[in-house]
Amino acid sequence: MSNKKDNFLDYIPKRNSLYPYQKTDDGLIEIKMQNKGLMKKITQLIMRKPKYTYVKLEEFGSFIWEQIDGERSVYEIGQLVKEKFGDKAEPLYDRLCKYIKSLRVNNFILYKNLTKDKN
Repeated sequence: MSNKKDNFLDYIPKRNSLYPYQKTDDGLIEIKMQNKGLMKKITQLIMRKPKYTYVKLEEFGSFIWEQIDGERSVYEIGQLVKEKFGDKAEPLYDRLCKYIKSLRVNNFILYKNLTKDKN
């Protein structure tokens, strides 16, 4: 058995096809999320809550989202972020890793190169 630890920068994120998205008129990404579950269904009926929620990413997040193609690693995405945003992206990999992990926690992305998806 290998004691080699996973390096998060080697992870290859890919978008989860269960969450459609679009680019808005202002150039930002908006992810469509269906409100599922019994309690959400009840609130949709009684309180007229919407069936879908739209999550709008800000400029930094929208750029990252567009770089997630199922081929680039977190490290490679970081290099593109650094190229586009320069010092505004610092601390680059700390911010990027937290952001990508939050996308995963919300199931918006998966990790392509892992046999068992990890958070």
